Amino acid sequence: MKVGLDELKPGEEGVIAGFAGGDPVTIRRITEMGMTKGEIVRVIRNAPLKDPVEFEVKGYNLSLKRDEAKMVIVDVKR
Repeated sequence: MKVGLDELKPGEEGVIAGFAGGDPVTIRRITEMGMTKGEIVRVIRNAPLKDPVEFEVKGYNLSLKRDEAKMVIVDVKR
């Protein structure tokens, strides 16, 4: 099932399938941080107000705003 990365809950993971919406500059910045197609990404935790969200990808943690995470489409096995 393909969903936006912003829809995953802490502890869930998925494989990055692609990107949707957003401006090309933001998508390029996200890919430069390691969010590339085929990588496994796991949700670590949400901030108290649910923004930003911390993820683990390629062995390190990074945080994205929910609006940015919404652009990353992941394939989730539930």
